[in-house]
Amino acid sequence: MTGHAFTLSYAEFDQLFEKLKNWGRWGEDDELGALNFIREADVVEAAKLVKTGRRVSLGRALDTVAGPDNDRPALHYMTHMGERGADDSTYYLDFIGVDFHGHSASHVDALPHVAYKGMFYNGKRAAEVVASKGSSFAPVSTLACGVTARGVLLDAARVRGVDWVEPPAALGAEDLEAIAGDLGVEVRRGDAVLVRSGQVRRERALGAWAPELSEVGLATSAVEWLADRQISILGSDGDSDARPSPVEGIGGPVHVLAITAMGMCLLDNLDLDSLSDTCSEAGAFEFLLVVAPLIVPGGTGSPVNPIAIL
Repeated sequence: MTGHAFTLSYAEFDQLFEKLKNWGRWGEDDELGALNFIREADVVEAAKLVKTGRRVSLGRALDTVAGPDNDRPALHYMTHMGERGADDSTYYLDFIGVDFHGHSASHVDALPHVAYKGMFYNGKRAAEVVASKGSSFAPVSTLACGVTARGVLLDAARVRGVDWVEPPAALGAEDLEAIAGDLGVEVRRGDAVLVRSGQVRRERALGAWAPELSEVGLATSAVEWLADRQISILGSDGDSDARPSPVEGIGGPVHVLAITAMGMCLLDNLDLDSLSDTCSEAGAFEFLLVVAPLIVPGGTGSPVNPIAIL
């Protein structure tokens, strides 16, 4: 579906937010949110999906060049060049810095990344838990042991037989249902769901554009569909939000519903093209997914390079 086919008013969105809230579901002090859907037994079952040991990186290379999709380029430079002409061992050192929230770097959004009406997930008031050194509530360091789960690729571009879904577009519940059916996968509790629309392939073919103005993402009905299936984490080759926004007055409705209402971390700006090809060759669109964020005390997220293992 394209354009504003799924437009909601602000009042309707507010009602949906209340409907999808997981606040208090796992206790007042919970900081894991939807990751609670993953049980240890689920991790064991996910590991059984590994048949060949083939590993696929889902991260994009750090982008150090400014562009319409990258107004805060990553920094990378050498800090030590060793001793020229030295006979013994020499060392070369470099620095990396990245303002990762945005449309360029592959990253995970932790739960204190988005507030709605001043509140984080589980009813925590943002102004009371965030200070200059970050958040005391549910920082990304809460995920120090990583996320290991059954991953499912919902490959919209492959199912439609196109290189990419042309933006702007919003995929709704019926779209995800059809994609899962065509690929022969069932989305179930605890799954990590990755939605591919082919945006990385489009950028490589046509060049970068401003995703804030035109982007493929999910409609609010798709978020309801995923909530009904109790998934643990959501990712995409964009940031899961369609633009222009299908909701009046809310710039990133999927971010608000997923992170703030449901307590679900998001994986943004993944490169899912190699995974698409690998899954197609294997004849299976399910795999073991491993996500290991940096341990950043107080952090609202982290750069990541998720690995799919088939």
